[in-house]
Amino acid sequence: MSDAAEGKAGERQGGIGFFGLVGLVVSSCIGTGVFALTGQLAGVASPGGVLVSWLVVGVGFLMLAFSLNNLVSKKPELNSIYAYAQEGFGPFTGFVSGWGYWLSAWLGNVAFATILASTIGYFFPYFLPGNNIGSILMGSLINWVLVALVIRGVESASFLNALIMVVKVAALAVFIVLCGVSFDAGIFTADFWGNVYNNAVAAGTAGDGAVSLGSLSTQIQNCLITMMWVFIGIEGASVVTSRARKRSEAGTATVVGLLIVVAIYLGASLLPYGVMPYTEVAKLNYPAMLYVFEKVAPGWGGAFIAIAMLISGFGCWLSFTLLPAEVTQRMADDHLLGSWWGKLNANRAPRNSLIVVGICTQLFMASLLFTEDAYNFALSMCTVSIAITWALAAAYQVKLSVQRHEAGQAIIGLIATVFLVAGTVLSGWQYLLMCCLGYIPGLFFFAAGRRENGKSVFGRQDVAVAVVIVVAAVAAVVLLAMGVMSF
Repeated sequence: MSDAAEGKAGERQGGIGFFGLVGLVVSSCIGTGVFALTGQLAGVASPGGVLVSWLVVGVGFLMLAFSLNNLVSKKPELNSIYAYAQEGFGPFTGFVSGWGYWLSAWLGNVAFATILASTIGYFFPYFLPGNNIGSILMGSLINWVLVALVIRGVESASFLNALIMVVKVAALAVFIVLCGVSFDAGIFTADFWGNVYNNAVAAGTAGDGAVSLGSLSTQIQNCLITMMWVFIGIEGASVVTSRARKRSEAGTATVVGLLIVVAIYLGASLLPYGVMPYTEVAKLNYPAMLYVFEKVAPGWGGAFIAIAMLISGFGCWLSFTLLPAEVTQRMADDHLLGSWWGKLNANRAPRNSLIVVGICTQLFMASLLFTEDAYNFALSMCTVSIAITWALAAAYQVKLSVQRHEAGQAIIGLIATVFLVAGTVLSGWQYLLMCCLGYIPGLFFFAAGRRENGKSVFGRQDVAVAVVIVVAAVAAVVLLAMGVMSF
C-alpha cells in the first residue's frame, strides 16, 4: 500500500492528535463530583474498601468506554447515545434510553445546586448543609437565570469550557500534590480494612449514630453509586474515535485518559485518609475536600478549593441546562417525542424543552427540603437514570458484536452490561424505582409523539416493558407511603 493510501485509510486530516484525545477523555469525565468524593466515600468504606472499589468500577467503566468507542467506529451514523438502543431494540427502547438521559441531565442540576450551596456554606455557614430554604432559593434563582440565558441563545463557549477545565485540573493537582506531601502512612493504614471501626461500633464505643461499614463486599456495594456518579460524561469520551486524526490511536487514548481519570480520583479520595483518619473525614461537611485542604494549607487551602469548586459547578450547571433540551430536541426529530419538544425560537434555542427542564429542576429542588442527605439523593437519582442509558448502549454493543461474530467485543460489552445492571440493582434499587416515576409522564409524551408522526406506538414486547415501568412506579409510591423506602 502506498503512503498516500495508508494515510487515507488510517488518518483523518485536521483530526485530533493523541494527546488531544487523551485530554478530551479527561475533560469529559471530570466534573464537580470529585470535590465531594473524599467525605462521601469515608462515610461508607475504609481506605482498603475504597481502593478495591475503584478497581472494580475502573474495570467496569473501561469496558463501557471500549464499547462506546467501538459503536462510534462501527456505527458512525448514530450520533446520539440513545440511538444505539433505538437501532438495536426499537423506537420504544430508544425512548427509554433517551428519557433516562434527559432525567439524568436535569437531576444533575439539582446535585450541582446542593453542592454549590454547601460550598458557599464554607464562607457563609447559613447555607449548610445545602438544602435549607436559603439554599433552595439561591439554587432556584440560578436555575431560572441559566434557563433564560440559554433561551436567549447564550451557549457554553469553547473558551469557557477550556477555562473551567484548567481551573478544575489545576486545583485538583495542587490538592493531590500537597496532600501527598502531608501524607502519613501510619494514619492511612491504622484501620485499613475498617475492622477496628466495625468492632468499635459493635461494642457501642464509636459514638452516637455510628453505623458499621460492614464486610468488604458491603463497602464496595455502598461505594458504587458515588463512584459511578463521577464517571458521568464518559459517553462524551466516545466521540474520540470519530474525531481522531488516526483512528488507531482512539482506543489507546481512551485507555490512557481513563487511567488518568482513575488516578486523579484515587488521589483525591484516598490521600486525605493519610492526612486525617477516615472516620474524621466522614464527619466533615460537604464537600469535605475544602476542610481537608484547610488543614493541609491553613489560611488559604479551603478558600482555594471552594473557588475552584464554584467555577466548576457553574460551568457544569450551564452545560447540564443545555444538554437535556438538546436530547429532547433530537428525540423529537427521531419521532420519539412530539414536535413541540423540538421547536426552536428565533435564537435557535428549544424554548419549550428548556422551560420544562427549568420547572422539573425547580420542583425536585424544592423536594430536597424533606431529604436527609440532599446531595447524595440527587446524585444517586442522576446516576441511576443515566445507568439505564449506558446499560442499553452496552447491550447493543453485545448484539452488534454477536451479529458481526466479534467475540472479543461481545465479551467487552457483556462485562460492561453486567457491571452496570448489577451496580445499579445492588446499590441503587430504590432510586431505580423512583426513576420509574419519572418515566410515567414520558410514556404519554412518547405515545403522543408516535401518533403525531403516524407511527405505531408499542410493539408486543414494548407493552411488557411499559407495564414493568408502571408497576415499579406504583411500588415506589407504596413503599414510600409505608416508610420502607426513605431518603
